[in-house]
Amino acid sequence: MPSDSRPHPVVPSSAARRRPTRTLARLAGVALVVGALVTGGGAAALAAPGGSPADAAGDPGVTPGPCAYTGTPEDPAARPVPLPPDPRRTPDRGTVRVTLRTNQGPIGLTLDREAAACTVQSFLHLVRHRFYDRTSCHRLTAYPTLRVLQCGDPSGTGSGGPGYRYADELPTDLPPAPTDPTGERRLYARGTLAMANAGPDTNGSQFFLVQSDSALRPHYTVFGSVDAAGLATLDRIAAGGIAPTVADPAPVDGAPALPVDIRRAVRHHHHHHR
Repeated sequence: MPSDSRPHPVVPSSAARRRPTRTLARLAGVALVVGALVTGGGAAALAAPGGSPADAAGDPGVTPGPCAYTGTPEDPAARPVPLPPDPRRTPDRGTVRVTLRTNQGPIGLTLDREAAACTVQSFLHLVRHRFYDRTSCHRLTAYPTLRVLQCGDPSGTGSGGPGYRYADELPTDLPPAPTDPTGERRLYARGTLAMANAGPDTNGSQFFLVQSDSALRPHYTVFGSVDAAGLATLDRIAAGGIAPTVADPAPVDGAPALPVDIRRAVRHHHHHHR
């Protein structure tokens, strides 16, 4: 069923070089067999990051401030970029506007420092270093309760990142998802901007844009929102569907049929502070 025969990495192996796929697919009752896109189903995908950052051979590098961005030599950067700045006081007020200029149209983002200060700081660092320029959005989902576009991996494979990781800044105020009778999943509403990850505290560069109200466990840092023009672009991309493959002629999770290329990510400096 999966497109490759390798087992999905669920428990990190210290022997194998680990390049975990960032996934947000933890849906009960859905068989996720998307090969390289998904680490595994259910809670098993919550693989703990292996050990503390400094217990490997040599300290991989940790920034000195409160965000503690931690180098991941076992998961090298898909495109060279330094560790983000990590001042003693992380900016945690106001919003910042960023536009993803894509071949399918603009996607305007409003980043919320108060919601996720370390995440916004990292995202702006990656924008500044043009990490997202000339990258593709590698994953589109069309499950009834999960409709998102995932971007931010220069390798386009779903396993690439910036060569560092940092802690979750998880939302605590999301309403329960009305589609989930167990009460475990929360509503990630249309227009939400959130980080993809490969388990707890493994944020890097990959993020997802919610095209339609989705139900997810609250394991994904929410750090902003998508504007009206961006939602129109997302709707166009979603309407194009998911590219069929030999293994799955009618996929609900895979590469968008309309290729989505971020030509440039641009920060707008006329942001305001509350």
